[in-house]
Amino acid sequence: MGDAEQRRYPRVAPPKGSRVAWQSGTRRAVSYLGSMGLGGVFVITGQPVPIRSMVKVLMDLQFGEVRARAVVRQVMPARGMGIEFIAMTQEDRARLNKALQPMLAMG
Repeated sequence: MGDAEQRRYPRVAPPKGSRVAWQSGTRRAVSYLGSMGLGGVFVITGQPVPIRSMVKVLMDLQFGEVRARAVVRQVMPARGMGIEFIAMTQEDRARLNKALQPMLAMG
């Protein structure tokens, strides 16, 4: 896993059962989160979309909803996809950061 050095932000394991609603083109799904960070998330799905696909995500975290636009950076066939956030409002980023702080402190 040599890509860890490329990460700008640390990743953490989300609370068990954390889900993300996502849409790419006309495809919509709700999947579990494998990991999350300020820079992106790993979406557990048996049918990931291709690398460089644009994805809209919606996560319902403990401090409210977080919406973002993202791009697929990594695909693991039959396991999932790593997506990088490319656009998010300041309010959404603040909620994501607030949700991540306790998990980062434990890690």
